[in-house]
Amino acid sequence: MAEQKLFTALREGDLTLPEYLAQAEARFNEREPAVQAFLPEDGRFERLHKEADALVNRHPDLINRPPLYGMLAGIKDIFHVDGFQTRAGSRLPADLLQGNEAKSVTRLKNAGALILGKTVTTEFAYFTPGPTRNPHHAEHTPGGSSSGSAAAVAADLCPIALGTQTIGSVIRPAAFCGVVGFKPTHDRIPRDGVIPLSPSFDHIGYFTQNVAIAKIVAGVLIENWQPKTADHKPVLGIPEGPYLDCTSDLARARFDATCALLAKAGYELRSVRIMIDFQNVRDRHNLILAAEAARVHEVWFNKHPDLYSAKFVELMERGQPVTNEQLKAALAARDDFRAKMRQAMIDHNI
Repeated sequence: MAEQKLFTALREGDLTLPEYLAQAEARFNEREPAVQAFLPEDGRFERLHKEADALVNRHPDLINRPPLYGMLAGIKDIFHVDGFQTRAGSRLPADLLQGNEAKSVTRLKNAGALILGKTVTTEFAYFTPGPTRNPHHAEHTPGGSSSGSAAAVAADLCPIALGTQTIGSVIRPAAFCGVVGFKPTHDRIPRDGVIPLSPSFDHIGYFTQNVAIAKIVAGVLIENWQPKTADHKPVLGIPEGPYLDCTSDLARARFDATCALLAKAGYELRSVRIMIDFQNVRDRHNLILAAEAARVHEVWFNKHPDLYSAKFVELMERGQPVTNEQLKAALAARDDFRAKMRQAMIDHNI
């Protein structure tokens, strides 16, 4: 059943929640052992059936059922969820990592979603991967850090999954796994109840199997969401220069092929030399990320340095020497860069 039709069938009663959960359990038992998108949970579907019964009791009539009624959602394991332990892909003592439920999770629940479980994340949403495999090719990475969430949606284990992005941790696994990944503007989805990595860059995002469902979820998660229908196709900017020069020959060939498809579909593509100082932008981003991560993890790291991975230790060692003045200057330079990017888009009508 197509995902869009599934939403409608559940809300209108053409498919009951017990029937849906039976189908979901069969898929989960067949595919999850190979994909390993979720953290283990005893009695997962027994719990879900009880939660489904409670949902039916709250919404016995077909009229005015909430928009995500009965839909299964995966939650990246740096979000706090009532009834679930947060581990964040880490070896730190579990009691250090717990907290109040994330507002984004509560919004999903209030909209009728059922939490299928916690999805695998790289350690603290940074680098060191977990066991998750790409559903399309077991020897390929699903991308990180929101690896489990992207793989879960790609494997049709759930139609919705929450993730986070500090560098590329929504759009990268979405691309690798062939699903829709949407990362709205910073703080459009609240970050409370989520273990941070770099607060200046951390975004909440999510995965779905198509854009139509992404639009529905946006209305649930994003405050003051106002869907709009464009009366014309937007002009798309091509950032020629150092940014695209970073790509491999294969990646550039794929990018150019995609641009050709967009042009054929009627979009105007406009090449613009922009981000000429891209190496400085990247260096500044890495400095801010490391400095903020070092501050977030200072107390835990001082007590348990041996429980962090080698990659995270490297991040801490880069961030610890950064002074508050250096961090403040880097953040100011970031704001200046953002302003220049906005102006460039205005100047070129992108």
